[in-house]
Amino acid sequence: MKVVVAGGSGALGRRLCDDLAGRGHEVVVLTRSPGRPGAHRQVGWDGRSVGPWAAELDGAAVVNLAGELVDRRPTRAGTALLTRSRVEPTRALAAAAAQRARPVPVWVQASTLAVHGDAGDAVLTEASPPADGPPQMAGVARAWEDAARDLPAQRAVLLRTGVVLERGTPALDRLLLLVRLGAGGRVGSGRQWVSWVHVEDWLAVVRTALDPAGGLDGVVVASSPAPVRNAELMAELRRALRRPPAPPTPALVVRLGALALRSDPALGLTGRRALPVRLLRSGFHFEHPDLRGALADLLR
Repeated sequence: MKVVVAGGSGALGRRLCDDLAGRGHEVVVLTRSPGRPGAHRQVGWDGRSVGPWAAELDGAAVVNLAGELVDRRPTRAGTALLTRSRVEPTRALAAAAAQRARPVPVWVQASTLAVHGDAGDAVLTEASPPADGPPQMAGVARAWEDAARDLPAQRAVLLRTGVVLERGTPALDRLLLLVRLGAGGRVGSGRQWVSWVHVEDWLAVVRTALDPAGGLDGVVVASSPAPVRNAELMAELRRALRRPPAPPTPALVVRLGALALRSDPALGLTGRRALPVRLLRSGFHFEHPDLRGALADLLR
C-alpha cells in the first residue's frame, strides 16, 4: 500500500519508514525540510495548513507521528510548543483528508500513555480515562487526542505508546549514559511504573494497525505486557551493561538536574502501569515481552 507518514524524519519515524519500504510499501514522508538526505520520497508541508501535499492522501494510508520531543522544561511556553506541534499537524492532515473524494482507508494516529498522567499503581488499559494533569503530559496528550477525533478515515487506530526502547533515541541513550556514569540507581522512590516496548514490537504494532485484515480500531495500548517499576528498570540496565549497584538518585536531585539539563523531572518521577489488552486479545505476538530479553537484544 501507499503510506503517507507525518513525522517520518524523527528517529522512530525513520525506522518505521525503512521498515515499511523494506516490506514493499510505497512510503511518502511529509516534511518541513524536503531535500534533506533520505531514502524515501519527501513532500514539503508546513504542518499547519492544507497545500499541494494533500493530493498524496488519495488512496493512501496515513501514519501521524508529528510532534516535538517531550524532553524539555515544563514551562508554559514549552507546554504550548509541545501541544501546538501535535495539534496543528493533526488538524491539517484531517482537513486535507476531508477534502479528498474518498476517506483515508486506515489512519494510525500516535498518542502517548502520558495521557494518564502519574497513575500510581493503577492498571491502565484502553478503557482507562485520561488524567487531568500535569499540563505538560496529560494536558498535551489530551489536546492531541481531541484533535484526532472523528478523523475522515474508514478505520482509525489511536496508539497510546509507552517508552519505545531503541538505540539512538533520547529515551534509552540517556538512561544508558546515566548507568555508565555510575548514576544507575533507582530514581526517586523507584516504585513508579515504566510501560515500555521494544522498537521491533512497536513496528509490528503499527504494521498490524495498518493491515486491512487486522481489525484494530479505536484506542490501542502499544506497550509490552510486562511493565516494570523504575528500580527494576535501572537494575536491568546495570545488569545489561555489567555495572555494579549504584546509589539512588533522590527526587530533589532529579529536579535540580532537570533544571540544569532543561528537562522535565516528571519524565523520571512519574509512572504508568499499562497493559495492551486489545493487542493480547487480538492474538498479537510480542517478540520481546520481557525487559531483560529486550535489553539483551538491543545492547548485544
